[in-house]
Amino acid sequence: MASEIHMPAPECLIENINGRLVVNPVTAKILSAIRQPVVVVAIVGLYRTGKSYLMNKLAGKNKGFSLGSTVQSHTKGIWMWCMPHPEKPDHALVLLDTEGLGDVEKGDNQNDSWIFALAVLLSSTFVYNSIGTINQQAMDQLHYVTELTRRIRAKSSPDKHEVQDSANFVSFFPDFVWTLRDFSLELEVDGQPITADEYLENSLKLKQGNDKKTKTFNEPRLCIRKFFPEKKCFIFDRPAHRKHLIHLEQLQEEDLNPKFREQVADFCCYILSHSKAKTLSGGITVNGPRLQSLVQTYVNAISSGDLPCMENAVLALAETENLAAVQKAIAHYDQQMGQKLKLLTETLQELLDLHRASEKEAIEVFMKNSFKDVDQVFQKKLADELEAKRHDFCRQNMKASSDYCMALIDDIFHPLYEDVKQGTFSKPGGYYLFIKKMNEPKDKYHQVPRKGVQTEETLRKYLGSKEGVADALRQTDQSLTEKEEETEVERIKSEAVEAAKKMLEKMQKKYQQMMQEKEASYQEHMKQLTEKMEKERAQLIADQERVLALKLQDELEAKRHDFCRQNVNASSDCCMALIDDIFHPLYEDVKQGTFSKPGGYYLFIKKMNEPKEKYHQVPRKRVQVNYLLISISGASLI
Repeated sequence: MASEIHMPAPECLIENINGRLVVNPVTAKILSAIRQPVVVVAIVGLYRTGKSYLMNKLAGKNKGFSLGSTVQSHTKGIWMWCMPHPEKPDHALVLLDTEGLGDVEKGDNQNDSWIFALAVLLSSTFVYNSIGTINQQAMDQLHYVTELTRRIRAKSSPDKHEVQDSANFVSFFPDFVWTLRDFSLELEVDGQPITADEYLENSLKLKQGNDKKTKTFNEPRLCIRKFFPEKKCFIFDRPAHRKHLIHLEQLQEEDLNPKFREQVADFCCYILSHSKAKTLSGGITVNGPRLQSLVQTYVNAISSGDLPCMENAVLALAETENLAAVQKAIAHYDQQMGQKLKLLTETLQELLDLHRASEKEAIEVFMKNSFKDVDQVFQKKLADELEAKRHDFCRQNMKASSDYCMALIDDIFHPLYEDVKQGTFSKPGGYYLFIKKMNEPKDKYHQVPRKGVQTEETLRKYLGSKEGVADALRQTDQSLTEKEEETEVERIKSEAVEAAKKMLEKMQKKYQQMMQEKEASYQEHMKQLTEKMEKERAQLIADQERVLALKLQDELEAKRHDFCRQNVNASSDCCMALIDDIFHPLYEDVKQGTFSKPGGYYLFIKKMNEPKEKYHQVPRKRVQVNYLLISISGASLI
C-alpha cells in the first residue's frame, strides 16, 4: 500500500556537529515511513557552486534547499527532501543536498571525504557539481573519488586485490552526472562540434606512462571510469549577471539567461526520466525503511572509527527485514486461518488442507519480503513457527471436538444414568436391559453430525469412566448364570481389545497424516526457495555480465589507447628513418657549403621541395607522416 509523502520543506538527515556526523532521528523517521521504492539523487561539489539551486529545480520549486549568497557554506551535513516521483508512479524521489566541499571554515578534508562517500553510498544518481571546465584543477578538486576505496569496503573480509578490482564497487555505486556551471568554452574538437558527454569522455582519457606526474593525472580519471560506468555531463551558461546571482532564488524565470533556463530544463528532464530506483547487489530494490537502515549503518560505522562496509550494511538490513518478513508471513497465516478455519473440523485432513494452503501463502509472503537469508536461518525460523502453529491448531481442534462431544454425551446419556440412580435396572434381568438401553443414546450420539476428530475417543473415554456402573449391575443381577456372566466378561474384554485396536489404527493414521504434512511442508519450502534462488541466480548472472561488460569495455579502451600509441611510435620510427634517408643528400650539401653564397637560401628552399615530394610519394607512412615532416622543415628553417 502506498504511503503518503508529506514533506513541505527539506530536513537535515545527517547532521555535522563539530565534524561529527549524526543521524537526525526525526528526519530518519520520515524516511522510514516511505514504503515505495526510492529514486535517490545526491549532489556534491565545492561550496558556493549552486548545488542547492539545481536540487530545488528537481523538486519543482524555487525555494527549499538553502542557496546562500555569500562565500560561506550554507548547507551543513546532508539535507533530505522527499516527494512523490513526478514521472514514476508508485516511486518516491529522495533529494540529498550535501554541504559544500572545501569550506575553509571547516579546515578538515576528512569530513569532506566522508560526506562524499556517504553521497555515493546512498544515491542511485550521483551529481558532481563544479564551476568552469574539466581541467586538471577540476580533477584535482575531485580527489575525493580517489579516496573511495580507502573510505569504503565492499566486503566484510576483503582480499588484498579488492582496491584494484572495481567489480565489487560497481554493483553498489550510482550513475555519475557531472554538471559544469558557468561553462564558457565552445564544445568542439579540431573544429568539429561535440556533445557534453563526448567532452567528458575526452576529459577522462588516460595518458601513457608510469612516471609520478602521469599517475597523478590518470588516478582520478581511472577511478571515475571504473567506479561509475554510467556517466553523463551537462553544461550550464551563467544564469544571470553576476550582481543578480546573490538573489538567484528571487529572480523571475524571465530574468534568467534563456540558454541557462533551457539547460536546467534538460538536466531536470534527464534526471527525472533516467534516474533508477536505488538497488543493492542482487537487484534488491531499496524503499524508505531500507534506505534509513543504510544511513544508520554507514553513519554508525564512521562514528565508531570503522570503514562503512557495503556487504555488512546489506547483511544488517537483511537481518532486520528477514525478521520482519517472518512476522509478516506469520501474520498472513494467522489471518488466513482465522478466516477459513471453523473449529471444529470433521476430520484431521480438513484441518491439514487448510493449514497447507495458508502455509503456502505465508511462505510466498516471506519469499517476497526477504533477501540474503544466509543458510536459510529465517526460513527455518518460519518453518518452526508454522509447525508450532499447526500443532496448536490441531490441539485447539481436538479440544473443541472433545468439549463439544462431552457436552453432547452428557446431554444424551443423562436420562439413562438417572434411571440407574433410580434403581430401574436393580432387578433380575436389569443388566441386559441396561445394555440394551445403552445402544439408544449411542445411536443418537452417532447420528449428530460434525462432532469433530475426537468423536470416538471422547465416547470411549466416557464409557470407560462408566464401566463400574455396568460391572455393578452385572454383579448384582441374580438372574445371570455363572456361564452367562463368564460370556459377558469375555464380550466386554473382546470389545475392549477391538476398541484398542481401532484406536491404535487411528493413531497410526494420524501419525502418517502428520508425517505426510511435514514432508509436504518441507517440499513447499524447498520449491519456493528453489524458485527464488533461480531468480536470484539469474539476477546475479545479469549483474556479473554487466560488470564484466564494463570491465571489458575499460580493457578494450585501454588496449585501443595502447595500440594507438604503438601505431604512432611505429609510424614515427618508419617516417624518421625514411626522412633521414631522403633528406640526407640535401643536408650533406649544406655541410659542404653549397648554399653558403648569395642566393643560397632561396636555392635551399627550392631544393627542399624535391625530397619533400619524394617523401610524399612513398606509401603507407601512416599517422605521423605530416607531423614529423613539419617538425623537420621547421627545424631546417630555423
